[in-house]
Amino acid sequence: MTIQYINSPEQLPALCQQISEQPWIALDTEFLREKTYYPKFCLLQIATPEWVACVDPLAISDLTSLFEAIYNPAIVKVLHACRQDLEIFYQITGKIPSPVFDTQIAAPLLGFQENPGYAMLVSSFLNINLNKAHTRTDWSERPLSEDQIQYAADDVIYLCKIYRLMCAQLEKLGRLDWLNSDFELLYDPELYQLSPENAWLKIRGKNKLTGKQLSIMQALTEWRERTAQQENKPRSWLLQDELLLELAKLQPVTLAELARIRNINERTVNRYGKVLCELVESSRQRPPKPLNEKDRPAKKTQQHEAVLDVLSSVVRIRAEENSLNPIILATRKDLEALLFGEEDSLLLQGWRYKMAGQELQGLLQGEYTLTIKPDTVIVSKV
Repeated sequence: MTIQYINSPEQLPALCQQISEQPWIALDTEFLREKTYYPKFCLLQIATPEWVACVDPLAISDLTSLFEAIYNPAIVKVLHACRQDLEIFYQITGKIPSPVFDTQIAAPLLGFQENPGYAMLVSSFLNINLNKAHTRTDWSERPLSEDQIQYAADDVIYLCKIYRLMCAQLEKLGRLDWLNSDFELLYDPELYQLSPENAWLKIRGKNKLTGKQLSIMQALTEWRERTAQQENKPRSWLLQDELLLELAKLQPVTLAELARIRNINERTVNRYGKVLCELVESSRQRPPKPLNEKDRPAKKTQQHEAVLDVLSSVVRIRAEENSLNPIILATRKDLEALLFGEEDSLLLQGWRYKMAGQELQGLLQGEYTLTIKPDTVIVSKV
């Protein structure tokens, strides 16, 4: 298949026309973000079973017409592990393309493990071992070699083949529509909005902090996010998450106290030390933003653990009946969310609700009963 290398605006109209004639297209991006906060968009690959194109966004400053063609709601966008690709699209256009089909999300419904890698799917569906020669390529360097362009194009060429095989198998199992609710979650702009005020919500371990500590951590995390955006640096280059928590606990208010903290480097102290100490001093005088209830550690009793064990047994049985890995249907954490009444539990949504969530909810509400036999557990309505 001849690869169209699109590196001038004059080539875009013909490509946009090609896209507009398709019911679906496979997409992939190459980008760099190891040294930046925002991903540097370096290459866009587009393919159908009949043609493949690599678009150079570093050579074409205005891709408005191309994105308009791609965003056509009549065209399905096929990607693998699409969150970072959609983040790039959202940052460029302010919109999220739809509809989307993510092969990583779909694969577990065919018996694959959770979040399977692209190489695994290529090997399993096509019996091809991916060439890894350009895995660490700097895609911002120009010119790209023929091998690099072929390497990038192969990703979407194979993705087309995987998509067709995957759809046929899902259709045969009657599971193709199960994915709609999972894909709907990808269209939430909050997944791709980089809000400094809410950056603290992503910090693991926040629920173990006391009031003052939590307030300090929130202020420092907001500062880190704003500074990383302004300087276009990875947030971890400023302060790593573990150090944020350490600062919140130790609460340094002088440069000397800050410098004595383990793992903080001298450059950080010299450049940002004053503002960090001021933030610690001011934020510990303010009440913290409250944790969501689901962020608070649930106090589980032994009875709760026993109930979770029972629910887990139903999940295992339903997963086996449908040739699924039980963890795809529900994790222990998912079951805890259901037990403690969290409305956004995955078990209350889509195919998971139909397969197990409705029964599990009914058990918790006394609408279903369990009968234990030597070789199975039977769930029946009261």
